Amino acid sequence: MPRPLKAIGLMSGTSLDGVDVALIETDGESVAAFGPDLTLPYDARDRALFTQALEEAHALTDRDARPGILAEAERRLTERHAQALAAFFDAHPGHRDVAALGFHGQTVLHRPEIGLTVQIGDGPALARAVRTLTGAPGPTLVYDLRAADVAAGGQGAPLVPVYHRALARGLSLPGPLLVLNLGGVANITFIDGEANPIACDTGPANALIDDFMKARTGVPLDRDGAAAAMGRVDEAALVRLLDHPFFARRPPKSLDRNDFRAWVAAQGGLEAMSVEDGTATLTALTAACVGAVLAHLPTRPATLIAAGGGAHNPTLLRFLRERLGVEVRAADAVGWSTDALEAQAFAFLAVRALRGLPLSFPTTTGVPRPLSGGVIVPPAPAA
Repeated sequence: MPRPLKAIGLMSGTSLDGVDVALIETDGESVAAFGPDLTLPYDARDRALFTQALEEAHALTDRDARPGILAEAERRLTERHAQALAAFFDAHPGHRDVAALGFHGQTVLHRPEIGLTVQIGDGPALARAVRTLTGAPGPTLVYDLRAADVAAGGQGAPLVPVYHRALARGLSLPGPLLVLNLGGVANITFIDGEANPIACDTGPANALIDDFMKARTGVPLDRDGAAAAMGRVDEAALVRLLDHPFFARRPPKSLDRNDFRAWVAAQGGLEAMSVEDGTATLTALTAACVGAVLAHLPTRPATLIAAGGGAHNPTLLRFLRERLGVEVRAADAVGWSTDALEAQAFAFLAVRALRGLPLSFPTTTGVPRPLSGGVIVPPAPAA
């Protein structure tokens, strides 16, 4: 058996809230130990820059191009990741001997139907910065983890299911199991014993809620689901929104952060709603999107484990219980990390990439065969 490696994952998700850093020890097939984690929040200027980059990325046709604001956004993003790692190593100096680093970058455009996915983030520049923090030769860095899957005809997302499967082997919960990540976009992994996991994006999650709250109140989130808890769900609007053709498609399928923005603007009627009613309706939409995917699964799940920022929203968790009729638990309640799980996953994927193990599967992204991926930046050569 290969010995476990100390690996760090770095994640900046579609909610644009900050850089998550998490350490695990893994051989790429199981997790030997969980280490510490840390989040470096983005400030308002960061969020504004990255939001603008998302808007300008819509015009991209070349995944390597960085026109306009995208070049500045990539530099800033890479700097913030280096700062997050510096803060992590300052807090945990005993982990400077990390062997592998998984760098997700920031997705600014995801159009797998035309073979295009773009994650900004300068892998070689981050590797150089890490060497100044750890000393040469530094860890092996793996980045650009979605491109190979999309180039082979897959959706390029979600990539986390293989990590969910590894974690699920340590649980004794009623199955089948549904793992739900509630970031800017929601995605699920369906796990039934040792069968290959089934995965897909299900629809919007925090992104639409955050954007709505920012536009109406200036605060870019519904903290603790407080506004939604006071609102009334417009069920007629939900029916209109769920008529989108995405929900009739079978997995695998994936989304860009902004795929539903125009649809919701046209069909949601949010402009006539109060802050509370609009937030309640968007929160219910997230739950209803998860409910819509159940018809495409081989059997109904018995337990749902929720992770990501949305798992801290008790109103969203309540809506999930009510609309799905399954047991819903937050990741922390089963011994996983609600906030660090995706960053941990990219540490896990980095080690899998170094070993040439598959990151994605026909049942998770639609790729024709199990496929590895990632661009590898090796440690500095010996002086």
